[in-house]
Amino acid sequence: MTREGWLDEREQLMWRAFGDMRHRLDAAIERRLTEAGLSTADFELLLPLMEAPDRRLRARELRLKIDWDRSRLSHQLRRMEKRGLLAREDCPGDARGTIIRLTEEGAGAIAAAVPGYVEVVRGLFIDLLTPEETLMLTSLSHRVLARIAGEALGPGKSVYLTTIDHSLAAQDGSAGPV
Repeated sequence: MTREGWLDEREQLMWRAFGDMRHRLDAAIERRLTEAGLSTADFELLLPLMEAPDRRLRARELRLKIDWDRSRLSHQLRRMEKRGLLAREDCPGDARGTIIRLTEEGAGAIAAAVPGYVEVVRGLFIDLLTPEETLMLTSLSHRVLARIAGEALGPGKSVYLTTIDHSLAAQDGSAGPV
């Protein structure tokens, strides 16, 4: 019997299994990235820079993409800049803005880390899912992110939500490349 306000046995089992899975996947990814000389935080910053036009993003845009607060971003940028993985540049036309640029060393570091990252994500997760389960999990993730974005206590709009309309439109052929 479930006490009011508590998860029932089935819900608790699912929630704990989900949390344990996510924790262990994150730990496996962290170990693989560490083998390549990067932390998860390094990888989170380098990936959007690698994908950005000219491998540059305004600091504000990078912060929004990875959903970090300013202080955390600033400290991490400083550490990575000292290691030569990225560089800060003045923003043309905005004296208060800063551009974060991926250096050749940073591009090399993420290029070296990606194969191991993909191997872990694919081997421990993606390869276990059927195509239908992949679509279902994507849909479920979008639904949960949309709910979180709408909640007063939620962290706000996820950068992934901005891709939902484009992804869905691309699947039905009504949009260009995503």
